[in-house]
Amino acid sequence: MRFSESLKRNEDFRNVYVHGKSYANRYLIMYVLNRQTDRNRLGISVSRKVGNSVVRHRITRLIRESYRLQEDMFNSGLDMVVVARKSAKDKTCQEIESALLHLGRLHGIVR
Repeated sequence: MRFSESLKRNEDFRNVYVHGKSYANRYLIMYVLNRQTDRNRLGISVSRKVGNSVVRHRITRLIRESYRLQEDMFNSGLDMVVVARKSAKDKTCQEIESALLHLGRLHGIVR
């Protein structure tokens, strides 16, 4: 990720969950919190309910790659947490990317 960092600490995730705004579609849920900085931070959460570790890591890679490819379209200064739903299990990279951009448009953070 060029312009972004990763959310890693539990308190950062919790802060976005509590104070951020969320929208969802069929495959993903996105929480967004405006931080007024020059970089975005992206956190990805995939529950064990979605599948085994191979499935969870695949979905994580798809979400991260989808964001990386479209990163220049997103506004800066945001903390974002993307939560994968069970229905994202067998989806392609294009479907995940489309779902991510859809949520970005709902939040009004995509240029």
